[in-house]
Amino acid sequence: MKILMTITALIALSISPAFAQKKLALKDLPAEVQKTIQAELKGGEIKNIGREKEGGVVQYEVETMLNGKHRDLNVDSKGKLLVVEEETSLDAVPAPVKAAILKKVANGKLDMVELFMRGGVTMYEAAYTAKGGKKQEALFKADGTETKD
Repeated sequence: MKILMTITALIALSISPAFAQKKLALKDLPAEVQKTIQAELKGGEIKNIGREKEGGVVQYEVETMLNGKHRDLNVDSKGKLLVVEEETSLDAVPAPVKAAILKKVANGKLDMVELFMRGGVTMYEAAYTAKGGKKQEALFKADGTETKD
């Protein structure tokens, strides 16, 4: 049993570096992506950069902080800005959205509200903890209608 555990540990140690994800820096990204991010930072500080493939499209998710609030950007590999998520307050969203969020959260706890801007359309995303303790998110159109996309 000890030999089996030792072999398993050695295999895990030799494989794990291959699966470790490299932390990306702005300088590691394509020039077009860097240019878009610099233009969108607006004085914010980059906290993290991740690379992912969504719907077959390679994109970079850039987590930033601007004036103490989260502001995240998704940029494709050609430098096109795909999504901006910007932390806001519940009182800053349109009344129908606020009512829909409060109804959705009900007896849970609202954690964060974000403006969700994609393709010229602004929606609102609420991150909350449901009464049972499960973390959830809901996305709303400006008229308060919940949507999946």
